[in-house]
Amino acid sequence: MFRADLLKGSRILVTGGGSGLGRMMAERFIALGAEVEVWGRRARLLEEVAPAIGAAWRAVDIRDADAVEGAVAAAWAEGRPYTHLVNNAAGNFISRTEDLSVKGFRAIADIVFHGSFHVTHSIGRRWIQDGTGGAIVSILVTWIWTGSPFVVPSAMSKAGLDAMTKSLAVEWGRYGIRLNGIAPGLIPTEGMLARLRPGDTDPSARAAAANPLGRVGTPEDIGNLAAFLLSPMAGWISGQTIALDGGNWLANGAGNYKDYFAWGDAEWEAARARIREQGRQDRAQR
Repeated sequence: MFRADLLKGSRILVTGGGSGLGRMMAERFIALGAEVEVWGRRARLLEEVAPAIGAAWRAVDIRDADAVEGAVAAAWAEGRPYTHLVNNAAGNFISRTEDLSVKGFRAIADIVFHGSFHVTHSIGRRWIQDGTGGAIVSILVTWIWTGSPFVVPSAMSKAGLDAMTKSLAVEWGRYGIRLNGIAPGLIPTEGMLARLRPGDTDPSARAAAANPLGRVGTPEDIGNLAAFLLSPMAGWISGQTIALDGGNWLANGAGNYKDYFAWGDAEWEAARARIREQGRQDRAQR
């Protein structure tokens, strides 16, 4: 099914493509013949990663609508318009909601909710103007169906993207534009675990033990599903969000963080300190 030239002729933009799930998907698309461009805020990281996987790159802060518009316009001016988009860029951290600051809430919503819309809108308008059609996959979460404690900004923002996916699948279908979503379970990445499971020495083992299929996700899982949804093989699938979690959300209910109800002030303060340190390390790479 996944022949080597499945995505040949495609030019796929992956936001947040320098690490984590974005890099996993980018590598799979390239292996299937696509040209890939990755975006992110950390130019140093992109400068190292993109050549290693065979991708082009741009340092773009998707929170800035003008920066997004400029980068997309540049791609078209260079004769390398995107044919597909993966809205992957995200931010998240655990917190009791009563402890959230306005700045903390916006740190998530401005990337996930506003930023993903900026990119979708800028590219989608050009597909409509050019009459080319296109396909979009947004990386969501199973919390869009259940909600989740301690990650409320992410749950709210991802639910908004799910609504965008359904709404534009109807509105833009007449232009040959398809939109779908993937709601992955735990596919371990260093940055995600540092913010959502700070100090946990073996979250993957615990997640696998609770999963109906007895394992966590792999790069192949996310890469294959994303490639399928972008490919012509999925040409009549639009407006859908597919859970990629081994049945975990059905078996274990709302979100993945109910165990944090057992934490007191000391545990939350220790978690905040670890999350701040991870943020400091990330900023040092910009």
